[in-house]
Amino acid sequence: MKRYKKTVFLLGVAVCVLAAASPTWAKKGKNSQYWPAGPEIVSASGIVIEVDTGTILYEKNVHDAYYPASITKILTTLLAIENSGMDEVVTFSSDAVHKTEGSGIARDVGEEMTMEQCLYGVMLASSNECAYAVAEHVTGGAIDAFIQMMNERAVQIGCKNTHFTNCHGLPDEQHYTSAYDMALIAQEAYKNETFRIICGTKTYTIPFTNKHTDEETYLQNHHQMLYPYRTRKYLYDYCLGGKTGYTIAAKNTLVTYAEKDGMTLICVVMNAQSGHYDDTRALFDFCFDNFKQVNVSEHETAYAQQDQESESIQENSPPFVEIDRSSRIILPITAEFSDAKSKIVYNDTDSDVLGSIEYKYAKRAVGKADITATNAAVDVFPFQDGMEGEASYKETDEQPKAETDGQQKNPIRINFGLIARILAAVAAVAALLIVGWKAFDRLRGMRLRRGLHFGKKERSPYKTIRQNKMWRKHRKWFR
Repeated sequence: MKRYKKTVFLLGVAVCVLAAASPTWAKKGKNSQYWPAGPEIVSASGIVIEVDTGTILYEKNVHDAYYPASITKILTTLLAIENSGMDEVVTFSSDAVHKTEGSGIARDVGEEMTMEQCLYGVMLASSNECAYAVAEHVTGGAIDAFIQMMNERAVQIGCKNTHFTNCHGLPDEQHYTSAYDMALIAQEAYKNETFRIICGTKTYTIPFTNKHTDEETYLQNHHQMLYPYRTRKYLYDYCLGGKTGYTIAAKNTLVTYAEKDGMTLICVVMNAQSGHYDDTRALFDFCFDNFKQVNVSEHETAYAQQDQESESIQENSPPFVEIDRSSRIILPITAEFSDAKSKIVYNDTDSDVLGSIEYKYAKRAVGKADITATNAAVDVFPFQDGMEGEASYKETDEQPKAETDGQQKNPIRINFGLIARILAAVAAVAALLIVGWKAFDRLRGMRLRRGLHFGKKERSPYKTIRQNKMWRKHRKWFR
């Protein structure tokens, strides 16, 4: 029993020492997984993502399906940009003019405008007839083919709860999407420079056309966080643009881009009876105040490309691979870069991108960094002859034996610093074990004699007293 207790004590000491010395265990003990909760919003659904990384900073019912209304036109505009030239002439058909009710800019049958002018009408004035005319032009008049393109592109982007039946967003039971899917569509569209320019334009003037020969058409952006279309109360200094939407069935929907301190965010709110602008502002302020972007190449130390020995040998040589210098991850302002967990995912399809480092924090994907090949040339190191301090080089046909045999040995590098740290840690653990061992023996009243004895039975004092009495009795008898 005594031996068992002593063994348990020693194991406890060892565990405590290792826990204190291990940075991994210490890291798990920290509360490093805090993710800000965000404000309450009146919209039925809402999401905020960071454009470059796709990190979700806020979410509410993001996978529930709702009617999108005119934010549908974001995908319509993207497809038109991808499949036509901006100077192509679009002719308005009878269907484009007469089958589109709601918002528009009063175009006539047979009116001609450039694709660029039409897309400004789509994004700024939310013109339904412009959206219809654009869709017909891209597919040569086959509007159903354009709708099929929309659904295929949505799947390609990664949408899971989206189905479109028209190009403008007018009500239809089979025309729906989710806040998450709409954020993905908005993220994909924002990668396109032409789209960014159009959606961020505050006003635009369509010049005279073949049907409007006496006046120009002046457009104002309906997004009131970017332009005071009806009021100045919703203007937001960091707004880059976006798209509005409203029908009785869909209620208010809103997609907004904003940028502050180099971080660009997308906010989507859906199914809001009112307060959609207030919700968007509150979400942007929350995210800008509670999150930060961190450059990966400036902070990543876990994946070193060269050790100290190779750095000393090839001090001036460029690395063969490197982490993309523009890669960033998004973290709460209370978190450190070292708090994020990472793993390497290898890429076999791109010769320049060898793989990527994916990062997670609080069980959320917060970004990744590509590992790219630099295509650096291998330096040749000639041997010095050493004659009179001058370097002279000899060419020889002789090859090292290993190379002539077709075998090339890699040099073995020994990290003496790491070995020294391991030995020091082992010595510290051993010292603490011995100290604990001695302390335990003292508590149990045992002494160390010629080593440490676990199983030796302690002598009884009563036996000693009895022997002393018998010795005195015999001594008296001999007298």
